[in-house]
Amino acid sequence: MLIRPSSLALSRRLALALLGALALSPAVAQTDNWPTKPIRMVVPFPAGGGTDIIAREVTQKMAATNKWTFVIDNKPGSGGNIGIDNAAKSSPDGYSLVIGQTSNLAINPSLYSKLPYDPIKDLTPIGLIGNAALVVVVATNSPFRNLGDVINAAKAQPGFVNYATSGNGTVAHLATELLQREANVKLTHIPYKGAAQGINDVIGGQVQVYVSSVPTLIGHIKSGKLRPLAVTSSKRVDDLPQTPTVAESGYKGFDAVTWFGLLGPAKLPAALVANANVELNKALNSPDLRKKLEDQGLTVTPTSSSEFGQLIQGDIAKWAPVVKGSGAKVD
Repeated sequence: MLIRPSSLALSRRLALALLGALALSPAVAQTDNWPTKPIRMVVPFPAGGGTDIIAREVTQKMAATNKWTFVIDNKPGSGGNIGIDNAAKSSPDGYSLVIGQTSNLAINPSLYSKLPYDPIKDLTPIGLIGNAALVVVVATNSPFRNLGDVINAAKAQPGFVNYATSGNGTVAHLATELLQREANVKLTHIPYKGAAQGINDVIGGQVQVYVSSVPTLIGHIKSGKLRPLAVTSSKRVDDLPQTPTVAESGYKGFDAVTWFGLLGPAKLPAALVANANVELNKALNSPDLRKKLEDQGLTVTPTSSSEFGQLIQGDIAKWAPVVKGSGAKVD
């Protein structure tokens, strides 16, 4: 039988299409069956901090509900950049995810002259977990009884009062820079690689003031090791009803919170993202996990993947002029 050129070309195209479909089928199957092995959850801060606590609570709930297995991988350093970059450069197969937050996704792009990743291009947003106010704390034996005492001491001796955060470029760092501008004072910043050591140094008296998220510090406050002076949100925090806001302490309009969310590398399959978002939100809407997170000072806020992506983009634009105005820069 004579095969005409046009028929031969058509046959070749059909063969190539069939080969392409066969080549893609394992990837499709992997997406449909995901996950079939443990998921590495990168936490870009040390164990024991607020981000780490949230990551463990969320993954434990998801694991209990779906029989999934998570392995927490703490990769601290460089204001969270090391952990985020590690996750961004991982294979987009759903087996390396990361808990990101305002500092390393929205602030660091303006703070660092050479950021190793692009929060928009190199990551896939899966869903927001929630947001939290920051809280200014001191040791319980500190002479500072309220935020006004800190400001007055700083005015009397510029640079004498020091404050610690979990790193350069964190929301705590930038929020405190804003407070200094509002109060017209100068504090000395002591950045740590994470929360645990900084908290110990405040309790031990080596550092005078610590600023971090409520989830990071609430346990130490409730145990009586730290005294809260003010929260940075526009309204008081339910778990700290006696602690005034910075705005109530004399700086009207002051409002700075940090949020936490789940992401993966760029080019994650859409079906996988949708599945992960559904399971994340299912966990966040469960009464027991919601209570645990809210007891930690977190306002649980489930979203879609696209809504979380819009939040990241909006906050990059929001914090850029704040970073520039503060003069803060990390090379």
